[in-house]
Amino acid sequence: MSYSNFNEHVMDWTRYFAFKVLKIGPIPRHLAFIMDGNRRWARQKQVNLKEGHVSGFEALKKALSWCLDLGIEIVTVYAFSIENFKRTKDEVDYLMELAIEKLNQLLEEEELIKKYEVSIRILGDWNLLPQKVQQMCAKVTKNTSHYSKSILNICLSYTSRCEMTEAIKKIANGIDQGKLKLEDINENLFDECLYTQGESPDIIIRTSGERRLSDFLLWQSSFSQLFFFKALWPEFSPWHLFWTILNYQKHHSELMQLRDRNLYNNKIDNITDSNEDFELIENNNNNNNNNNNNDNN
Repeated sequence: MSYSNFNEHVMDWTRYFAFKVLKIGPIPRHLAFIMDGNRRWARQKQVNLKEGHVSGFEALKKALSWCLDLGIEIVTVYAFSIENFKRTKDEVDYLMELAIEKLNQLLEEEELIKKYEVSIRILGDWNLLPQKVQQMCAKVTKNTSHYSKSILNICLSYTSRCEMTEAIKKIANGIDQGKLKLEDINENLFDECLYTQGESPDIIIRTSGERRLSDFLLWQSSFSQLFFFKALWPEFSPWHLFWTILNYQKHHSELMQLRDRNLYNNKIDNITDSNEDFELIENNNNNNNNNNNNDNN
C-alpha cells in the first residue's frame, strides 16, 4: 500500500469515528449548500476554469455521501443561478453540457443513489434551460421518483425571487379557478407552493468566504443556521461538515425553542478557531440578500 493510499485509509477511519460521535446527538433533517468558489479555485491552481467546475461536482458527490452517511434526509444545493446566464456564452454552454453529463453520472451512482434511496429533484425555471438539459432533468427526476428515503434538491436555473413569484402565481391561479378563497392564504400555504414544498433547511453552508445568501432560499431560511467558510467549494472537507453539525448540536435546544415560539431574534454569534478557516456566523435575517453576483459554480 502506497503512502497516499495509507493516509487516505487513515483519514476515512478518522472520519468514520468522528461521524459516529456526531450521530449520538441531534442530526439536522435538511442541509443546504451554496457551492461557491469553483472558478477562484481554478485560478488559484492555475488550471482551466472548466476543471474548477468538474472539481466542484466531485466535491458535491463527496459532500452528499457524507450528509447521507450522517442521516441527513434532505440536501439542497445551489448549482446554477438565473443570474449565471449573464456569464460568457462559452462558459454557460459548457456548464449546460456539464449539467447533462453530471446528472447522468448521478443516475449511475448506484452505490450512493440506490443505497440511500435518493430522489433527485431539479428546482428552478426549466423554461430557461436548453431542451437537452430539460430532457435530462426530466429523466433524472423520473428515474429516481420511486425513492423516498432521501432527497437531493438541485437548484438549477434558480433564484429565490423567481421561486416566490411562481408561488404567488400558483395561489392566484387557485383563486381564479375557485379552488382557493382569499382567507385560505397564509404562510403555510405559501410555503407549500414553493419548489421546496414546505421543507426549510436547518442549516445553510456557503463556501468561499462570502457572507450572503445571493437569492437562495430567502423565504425558507428564516430559522436556518448560517455557516460561512473561507474554504473554496472544491476544498470543502468532512471536517467542515463535522464542525457545522457540532455547532448545530451545541445550539440545538435553543434553536428548537425559538422555532417552537416562532421567534427568531436575528442573533449573530461569531466563532472562529485558531486557523481562521472554520469561521461561523449563526443566523440572521439581514444577509445582504440582494447581491446576486455569486460564484456558485
